[in-house]
Amino acid sequence: MTKKKSDFFKKVYSVVNKIPYGRVSTYGAIANYLGTKKSARVVGWAMNASHVIKDIPSHRVVNRIGLLSGKNHFFGNNLMKQLLESEGIEIKNDKIVNFINIFWDPSFELK
Repeated sequence: MTKKKSDFFKKVYSVVNKIPYGRVSTYGAIANYLGTKKSARVVGWAMNASHVIKDIPSHRVVNRIGLLSGKNHFFGNNLMKQLLESEGIEIKNDKIVNFINIFWDPSFELK
């Protein structure tokens, strides 16, 4: 991994670590907060790489409509869903129910 990518991933992880328990954010919202609005896909790559790092709540990052699009990168068949449900988040058909109510936007929450 290049130093530039590594630094960006560290910034992503810093934001993800601030997502409150029982809330979720999106790849795009995190990219936008970091000033790289068109880098949602790179945020996704950071989330995929985060599974070998302890204590990064990557399960709290979903796509823009609340779909568990990163679920296949977790160890186990339903781990992402199970982790979210353990925080009281309802999932139906791999999508967060009432997504708008639990969405956490770092641009509004972090100053």
